[in-house]
Amino acid sequence: MGQVHDVRGSKIRIKLMTKQVISLSDQAADRIKEIMSSAENDSIGVRVGVKSGGCAGMSYIMEYTKEINPNDEVIEDKGVKVYIDPAAVMYLFGTEMDYKKEEFSSQFVFNNPNETERCGCGESFKV
Repeated sequence: MGQVHDVRGSKIRIKLMTKQVISLSDQAADRIKEIMSSAENDSIGVRVGVKSGGCAGMSYIMEYTKEINPNDEVIEDKGVKVYIDPAAVMYLFGTEMDYKKEEFSSQFVFNNPNETERCGCGESFKV
């Protein structure tokens, strides 16, 4: 039989591992710094969320924010603040936000491990 230990009098410490909802690539952080430098003075950062719509059912949204909502997840990474809409957290957990610049276009790209489907144009997704 295995050994039995009396733990009633011992102190157990639990270290919680917390992972940010999203992470930012260097390119995404640099682009956010760039757009925030030309934003209105009362903007405090960018807010990321999701909305219903598009071919696959959901789309990412990103906009300037002027205030912190009570339940926002606040991501501070690489010198920028990104506010996550609380309704979007379950869809975005583990996502990397990147910024791609090509010859004729540039855009933020969300590399989301929770996606099960993405439409052909890349504008919407399904979880």
